[in-house]
Amino acid sequence: MTPRPRFTLTFAPETLEHLDFVERKYHSLIQKTINEQLSHTPEKITRNRKPLDQPAPFDATWELRFGPNNRFRVLYEVEGDEQIVWVLAVGIKEGNKLVIGGEEFEA
Repeated sequence: MTPRPRFTLTFAPETLEHLDFVERKYHSLIQKTINEQLSHTPEKITRNRKPLDQPAPFDATWELRFGPNNRFRVLYEVEGDEQIVWVLAVGIKEGNKLVIGGEEFEA
């Protein structure tokens, strides 16, 4: 039996627009990974989850990387008292650039 999620996932409205720039075949992988990785221990540092240096795009405080060659990035912040994870952006890492919603950011 899967444990009940400790954290509520809340998506910023623009994340749907960000997904328009990601191949549709990866949408289920993105959704599944976000649910698995961020529902229980979103503030635990792992090989693929780390706090971000500030200032970061979208004022995110954390980054999750995953997918083929770790190409996908999810930027998020955590409200520990409320137990809410705010998913702020979904993007693709291309070389040393992060592309979110068609806009390039330095990574």
